[in-house]
Amino acid sequence: MHPYRSILFVPAHKPDWAHKALATGADCIVLDLEDSVPADLKESSRKLVSETLPALRAARPEVGLFVRPNALATKLAGADLEAVVCAELDGLFVPKVKDASDVLRWDTLIDWFEARNGATGLEMIIPVEMVEAITNCFEIAAASPRVGAMIGPTSEHADIARAVGYRQSVGGSETLYLRSRILLACRQFGLHAITGLWEDLGDLDGLRTFADYGLQLGFRGEIVIHPSHVAVVNEVFTPSDEEVAYHEDLVATVDAAVAVGDGAVRFRGQHVDLAHADKARDWLAHARLVRGDR
Repeated sequence: MHPYRSILFVPAHKPDWAHKALATGADCIVLDLEDSVPADLKESSRKLVSETLPALRAARPEVGLFVRPNALATKLAGADLEAVVCAELDGLFVPKVKDASDVLRWDTLIDWFEARNGATGLEMIIPVEMVEAITNCFEIAAASPRVGAMIGPTSEHADIARAVGYRQSVGGSETLYLRSRILLACRQFGLHAITGLWEDLGDLDGLRTFADYGLQLGFRGEIVIHPSHVAVVNEVFTPSDEEVAYHEDLVATVDAAVAVGDGAVRFRGQHVDLAHADKARDWLAHARLVRGDR
């Protein structure tokens, strides 16, 4: 999966918001048919999504386009996918996954509607929003090649907070274990690791601190629920010119040392060796994807 920095949610029944979302600079937009759409608007919202996706793709081909359908237990998911799966779609943000069997149920539905609707290569972003999913996160990560990303759960009021029963703090220590499990599952199976959302819409300084802590842990992107948050999240998760120069210099220094028969060398006051260079190369590969080799 492309390493999306910002994944912005838009209610599916408000297509004007989706077009405005393109202007925020979000890497990925999720048209939400689930929690943000009232029950009496579910059916009409599917039609709006099917009309909106081609227009969004034509306007900004580089932006990731996902849809969050309703959960399997609602018995609305099949009708959702029948309406929204199309060639312009990149994937599904699949809710309420508990275990690998849920992933396979989604996988089967996607197989069917891909073939029927002329789509291909759809991926899944899986939010870990249930206690069972936290317990089973490794088997979920491995369940299907379609699983491209998982979300380390954080929220003050949403499903995960209700399921676990924690009280959110500024520091976020109450979700550190939960997020760490998801992060390790993502690393083991090569998935894009995304941290959860910041719900205080007006506190951009708090958002920056929260996003930076996610980056510190090892996450590479964040869920966003307000357009004003996109720029901050993109900045935090975009490697800077200075960071790129540092890692390139480290690799060059170690390579030069190896060329003369040394495996370790002093670099800017630090001891570095082959392991440091390998880590720097991995970091640079990710940085080039995020920055577009600019």
